[in-house]
Amino acid sequence: MKALAMNNPKKFGRVAVMMGGSSAEREVSLKSGAAVYEALKCKGVDAIAIDVTGSPIEALAGLKIDRVFNIIHGRGGEDGVLQGVLEVLGIPYTGSGVMASALTMDKLRTKLCWQGFGLVTPKWCLLEDEADLDDCIEKLGFPVIVKPAQEGSSIGMSKAGNRDELQKALIVAEKYRCDVYAEAWVTGKEYTVAVLDGDDCMDAGGKVMHRAITEALPVIRLETPNAFYDYEAKYQATTTQYHCPCGLSPEQEQSLKELAVTACKVVGVKGWGRVDVFIDDLGQYQLIEVNTVPGMTDHSLVPMAARQAGIDFNELVWRILETSCG
Repeated sequence: MKALAMNNPKKFGRVAVMMGGSSAEREVSLKSGAAVYEALKCKGVDAIAIDVTGSPIEALAGLKIDRVFNIIHGRGGEDGVLQGVLEVLGIPYTGSGVMASALTMDKLRTKLCWQGFGLVTPKWCLLEDEADLDDCIEKLGFPVIVKPAQEGSSIGMSKAGNRDELQKALIVAEKYRCDVYAEAWVTGKEYTVAVLDGDDCMDAGGKVMHRAITEALPVIRLETPNAFYDYEAKYQATTTQYHCPCGLSPEQEQSLKELAVTACKVVGVKGWGRVDVFIDDLGQYQLIEVNTVPGMTDHSLVPMAARQAGIDFNELVWRILETSCG
């Protein structure tokens, strides 16, 4: 475990905790943001909470801000848009940059990058309209899970076990105005791996350029009676079970951690994040997606994994804020 830097809150200056946004994940972001804000205040950081309801430029107008803790989930906050604004304004921020944020918000193109690197991810089929349904059935069979490519928190996702359900799932996903794809259903166990910054990456002059993802927290195994780990299972249900320790052998867990770190490096993730993985019934590790602004609510997985590693919530938030100091 990397030792924390000197705990001097003044080094951060004034920190804007940007939350909310206009995506389908707005309510979750507000809960995450409130928790992050309270943690920073407890650590003595000069933090202000900003609920972004429109333009992030307007939200920051007239404020003297030294850096931003970005906790806006989904489009507008996790997709490179906010990162681009902050780059132009010259304001440091937590987490990944423009490229990695934009790429990983698109689950389909993330899969293409992983596949190009030789990492395993479930087979898929792009669904542009109903004419693609029969080709999808021939390629993937049933069951499948249909996903909007640029949404998070399992929003707009549906499991389909026949053609009629596939057609209905496409209609649901199309409402989110982004690419839609069907993914082969994976029978096995679902895991998630939180990752944090590790070693500083420096230029020739010794200046910190960014913090590379090198540290994975304890793995969590997810178990839900729902058809899959959907929005309700993530944020509302009391029946979802989180197993940490995850039940894997030490060797298997280490392999899964290393895979998560590699998956992040392939797509340029920096600072922090969370990788979702299945281990299928044949023992094959299959990457599902990576989140660059994961949830920080009382149901959230990154704080849960951090606790297992001996990192309390306030310390976790501090460590994430430190990723803005490069």
